[in-house]
Amino acid sequence: MSSSQAESDHTLDLHGQTWHEALPDFIAFYNQALARAGGFAPETLDIIHGYGSTGNGGVLRTRLRHFLAEHAAQGRLDFTPGENIGANPGHTLVTPIQPLPAAHEMLAEEVLAYCARPRTLSKISGKFRRHGEPAVKTAVDTLVRQRRLRPVARGTRKAYAAIQDSSTVEEGAGNSPRTSG
Repeated sequence: MSSSQAESDHTLDLHGQTWHEALPDFIAFYNQALARAGGFAPETLDIIHGYGSTGNGGVLRTRLRHFLAEHAAQGRLDFTPGENIGANPGHTLVTPIQPLPAAHEMLAEEVLAYCARPRTLSKISGKFRRHGEPAVKTAVDTLVRQRRLRPVARGTRKAYAAIQDSSTVEEGAGNSPRTSG
C-alpha cells in the first residue's frame, strides 16, 4: 500500500489521499483480506476515509461509498456506513464476499460504458485524463482486442463504440422502433 496506513489486518486509513490514490490501496487491502481468510468469510473491514472538511461528506467518502454500492449490487461485498453504527460518518464497514477487479480493469469498464455512444480517442482520453493517456490508450486497445469495443467512422475521424453482447442483441431483436418498408 502506498501512502495509506493499514492500522491492523482489518483497518485501513485513507486520510490524505485523493480518490485515485485511495482506490488501488483499498482494492489491494480488500483482496488481501479475502486471501488471508483462505476461503472463509473474512472479518469486517473498517475503512477510515474521514467525513470531509465541509462536514457534508468529502470526495473520498462519497466516491468510496458509490463504489461500494456498485459492487454491493453485484454481490461482491456488503457495507455499512459508519453513521449507522455509532454515528461516525468518517468510516465505513465493509464485509468482503468476492474479490474486486484491479483498478486498471475498472478503467476499461468505465471506458466501455462511456463508449455506449461512439467516441473519438481524444474524447475518451479527455474524459479519463486523470488516469494518464497511456493507461487510457491501453484500455481502449485491450477492449478492441477483446472485441468489446470497435472502431467506427465518425465523419472523417475514427471513433470507438461499445459492442453489445449477443444476449443483449438477441433480447432486443424485433423491438426496434424503426420499421422497414
